[in-house]
Amino acid sequence: MKTFINDDFLLKSDFAKSLYHDFAKKQPIIDYHSHLIPQQIAENKRFDNITQIWLYGDHYKWRAMRANGIDEKYITGNGSDKEKFLAWAKTVPASLRNPLYHWTHLELLRYFGIDELLDESSAERIYDKTSDMLKNGELRVWDIFKKMNVETLCTTDDPVDSLEYHEKILKSGCPAKVLPSWRPDKASAAGDAKAYNAYLDKLSEVSNTEINSFDTLFDALDKRINHFASLGCRLADFGLDYLYAEDFTEKEVNEIFLKVRSGKELTNLELKKLQSAALYRFALQVKKLNWVQQFHAGPIRNNNSRLLKKLGPDTGFDSICDYPQAEQMSRFLNRLDSHDNLAKTILYNINPADNEVFATMIGNFQDGSVPGKMQWGAAWWFLDQKDGIEKQINCLSNHGLLSRFVGMLTDSRSFLSYPRHEYFRRILCNIFAQDVVNGELPEDINLIGNTVSNICYFNAKEYFKF
Repeated sequence: MKTFINDDFLLKSDFAKSLYHDFAKKQPIIDYHSHLIPQQIAENKRFDNITQIWLYGDHYKWRAMRANGIDEKYITGNGSDKEKFLAWAKTVPASLRNPLYHWTHLELLRYFGIDELLDESSAERIYDKTSDMLKNGELRVWDIFKKMNVETLCTTDDPVDSLEYHEKILKSGCPAKVLPSWRPDKASAAGDAKAYNAYLDKLSEVSNTEINSFDTLFDALDKRINHFASLGCRLADFGLDYLYAEDFTEKEVNEIFLKVRSGKELTNLELKKLQSAALYRFALQVKKLNWVQQFHAGPIRNNNSRLLKKLGPDTGFDSICDYPQAEQMSRFLNRLDSHDNLAKTILYNINPADNEVFATMIGNFQDGSVPGKMQWGAAWWFLDQKDGIEKQINCLSNHGLLSRFVGMLTDSRSFLSYPRHEYFRRILCNIFAQDVVNGELPEDINLIGNTVSNICYFNAKEYFKF
């Protein structure tokens, strides 16, 4: 059966159609936060079939398949690639009104020209066609970048990563600018002394620095962050429960660090003091380099201990948590701002109950130095769907300047996720157009169209200095 995706998908008025087709659609993609694998980019990887490029590592799809009664063998287990695709095809009709239904058909249409619904009856045919295109080299990684007009993308990289593949990308003919992002979470993840010390030993080795104090930890991190900067890194990223802002002294933090470095477990308060001190020092590094810092806050991870033990982390067992966010966030940002150490900052929440908290918090620390210095980031993770995107746009409009928003990102592990930018752009255009239809905004196509273009591309281009 022919798909429901047409040129005017999600565009409910003529004004919306004009905004999208004349202003939004043509803008290049800046994907400033993703989890793509640098090695696959450097090698311009050719995938053998659609399962490899579409289902490997995609915990969104894995969660849906489990909910549909699919055996783990056909999700992360030893089922063949074709069997796993057929299991996903069986799940797709059950995903009606889930964003996966939209994304699935957008991606099949945009990459493979397949304009029919994916279900059990079409699965074999679609698997064969897509896999033939991939095996024949029609959609290698660089081809995808060109096809989707990807101008710049940022990966997510640990301080101990060698960045060897980023070095190779710089010397290659890759059509997109590919930059690393600094993600030093593990450098303060001291909740497990044994695992933490193993990480510090590796950091010590790659930085050629003996780590025997809190200060020497940051000596090692300074060496690594300068290496990242030499390869064009412009962003840091932090994944947190909430922004840590416990009071601490340098003396007690060093004592806490020496305790865990000796292999002893920390109390919860000691851990939070160490994490608070580290997060503050991380932010000072970002400010010194004139980078942008991103804080992703709020998930509760690895909820299913049985399946975590069997499958490991990042396999689909995380969810929204209801941590209090406002007080600690305010203290952390104010601590930095009080000494003019607050860099350009993007805050992301995962709990929709925190929308207004985040949207209003950024206004406290706008200082007139940079348009949109403080950003409330795009709807993230569980909120990255039509309803979540609309709520984020409307809330930001109510409490800040939507016109200064740096727009969408994929946050994805899949090279087929770029239609999420299209999805966002269509929703954005429809929201603006509906206000025009309602008589709440002027029917000025250039005023609103240029604002849309800025949100889709130009704001990010200027903000990140790409």
